[in-house]
Amino acid sequence: MSGHSKWATTKRRKEVVDAKKSANYTKLANIISVAARKGGDPETNFSLRMAIDKAKQYSLPKENIERAIKKGTGELAGTQIEEIIYEGFGLEGIALIIEVVTDNKNRAASEIKHILNKYGGSLAGPGATTWMFERKGVITLDKKELPDEEQLALIDAGASDIKTTDGVTVYTAMNAFEKVKTKAEELKLPILEAGLEYVAKDLIKPKNEESMMKIFEELDGCDDVSNFYSNADL
Repeated sequence: MSGHSKWATTKRRKEVVDAKKSANYTKLANIISVAARKGGDPETNFSLRMAIDKAKQYSLPKENIERAIKKGTGELAGTQIEEIIYEGFGLEGIALIIEVVTDNKNRAASEIKHILNKYGGSLAGPGATTWMFERKGVITLDKKELPDEEQLALIDAGASDIKTTDGVTVYTAMNAFEKVKTKAEELKLPILEAGLEYVAKDLIKPKNEESMMKIFEELDGCDDVSNFYSNADL
């Protein structure tokens, strides 16, 4: 695998997100509501379980989680939430995939376009960047290395690759993600973040790292953006 770039490292990203938890409560609740459309029971709806796990990681109150689930299942009235994927480019042709969960797609599109244009980037049409990525399960561990026996256990569970550069990141095929995540939990491994992500096939080293970082920071601060991925080697 050529690489994985979702703003340098997940731990670094998590520290920024932690610093502004309250601003992300709406974002986290919207992600839960969208996942709950497939069913309100996290035991049978894996997407919902992942969304709840992420919300708990960032201290979203229990009552907010329950209300978001009820909105998703239709038990509570509320604004219609849409899930959209935007594709675009930063400076120097750096590819971007931006996942959005919003109650106003016009506002979301306008804000994302503004952020990209502000730093020399642009929105692009469907398929412009997705071909540069693979959809995979990604589990980031809060460990610097992983003993051989634990690596073998994860590989036996279905892990396709384990990287130990700048921490430990475990990659899986989409259909093996749930099983590998369960095994990581059984091994009591410290999981920083786990989910299905777009992993860049190849990474590009931008000449202007500062501008790319500013794009990432503003995308992360946008309430409508639930996740974003790039092929920038930062």
